[in-house]
Amino acid sequence: MATIEKRLEQLGITLPAAPKPVASYVPVVIASGLAHVAGQVSRDADGGMLGKLGAGLTLEDGKRAARLCGLYLIAQLKAELGDLDRVKRVVKINGFVNVTPDFGDIPQVMNGCSDLLVEVFGDAGKHARSAVGVANLPLNFAVEADGVFEVA
Repeated sequence: MATIEKRLEQLGITLPAAPKPVASYVPVVIASGLAHVAGQVSRDADGGMLGKLGAGLTLEDGKRAARLCGLYLIAQLKAELGDLDRVKRVVKINGFVNVTPDFGDIPQVMNGCSDLLVEVFGDAGKHARSAVGVANLPLNFAVEADGVFEVA
């Protein structure tokens, strides 16, 4: 079993199925040794973490939503690459958080995604990041994240 697959198992993490695109785009594009993974939303088994942080959703809800986005980023990589050991480095994550104007803990929300990537990929999971609060996200999801990964 591959190293990253073993780590996922040790962490008790089961990857969700990689979702199909809902519009005119592809989930992953590989160019010049980089895998660009399209935005993944905070979808869960019940349909999703929906709503705004600061209006019904707490910081802890937001961290869980961001972690879901991270799981889907990894699931898309697995679907595209076949072998997660081909991921050499997490380069950059862009996080978008659906917030009320007064919600300021946006970086802490995105730690849910960032911490997961470090758990799974170790030091190679440490990455640059942007965390942005937005007035709305597609289908009212709480969090969306996209990423750039160095691959072999």
